[in-house]
Amino acid sequence: MVVCRDRIIARAHNLTETLHDVTAHAEMQAVTAAANALGAKYLNDCTLYVTVEPCVMCAGAIAWAQVGRLVFGAEDEKRGYQRYAPQALHPKTVVVKGVLSDECAGLMKDFFRKRR
Repeated sequence: MVVCRDRIIARAHNLTETLHDVTAHAEMQAVTAAANALGAKYLNDCTLYVTVEPCVMCAGAIAWAQVGRLVFGAEDEKRGYQRYAPQALHPKTVVVKGVLSDECAGLMKDFFRKRR
C-alpha cells in the first residue's frame, strides 16, 4: 500500500503466479500504481507499507522512485535486500522495520503454505 499526504493512493499484492511474471511483486505493482495515481515517477512524499522486507529488485525500484519512507513488518533473511544490498535504497528513504513483525511473518508462512 502507498500513502501520500495522508491518503491511500495505491494498493497491490503479489501477482507473480497470476501473470507468470517473476517481476510482479507487490512492491513493483504498488510503485507503478502510485506513480500512475500521481502522474509522476517520484514518490518522495509517499510511504510504502509492505508485509515483508523487499527483495533487491524491489529495493531498486523503491530507490529509483525515491520513495520517502518504507515501512515493513517481517525481515526476509533469505531474499531481503538487507542481506544482499543493504545500501540499495535511496539515501533519503527512511526505513521503519519490524512493525507487527510476528503477525507479518505469520501471514507470509500461511501464504507460502497455501502455495505448496
